[in-house]
Formats: sequence, C-alpha cells, structure tokens
Amino acid sequence: MPYLTAQEVDSVFVRVYVQPRASRNAICGIHDGSLKVAITTPPVDGKANQAVIKFLAKTVATPKRDVALYSGKTSRRKVFLITGRTLEEIRGYIEPILKS
Repeated sequence: MPYLTAQEVDSVFVRVYVQPRASRNAICGIHDGSLKVAITTPPVDGKANQAVIKFLAKTVATPKRDVALYSGKTSRRKVFLITGRTLEEIRGYIEPILKS
C-alpha cells in the first residue's frame, strides 16, 4: 500500500492526510496516496496532531507512546512513525476498515 512504508523490523511510516473539524473520528479512505483520517479536533496548538496520534494508536492497538509525528507538524499531509508493530500487523488493522 502506498500509505505504509516499513522502516525497520517493527517500525512503520504511515502517510496521513488529516481532515480536522470533522463530525467524527474515522478513517475515510485513501486521498492522493495517503490514509485520509477525519478528526473532530480543530488544528489549534497541535491538538489535532495529538488527536491523530491517539486515534492511530487505538486503531492499530498500540500504546500512544509508540506513535510519533515524524513530519508535517503544520500541514494536513503528515507522516507518523509507529513502532512496535510490523507492516503486516498495521495493514491487518487498517485494510478491513478501508474495505467496509
């Protein structure tokens, strides 16, 4: 998948396109090669970034401390680094959501 890139054995980059101020937190599909994530939080003082971290951690069943913003602090296009999970594990959590 274009939005997932394996970094090391248990580290994966996830390219995300963030839609802030949405009506609910959800994975909305693929947008321009990135995983489109809708977040209810407005993009003020990094709160939307923290909301995406919390949402991704819950989605892939990993602690928040294992999800970090790698690039795109003030952009809608961001890259998050998830450690402690393999590419296949993360794909296993996200693909069923995309297919539904």
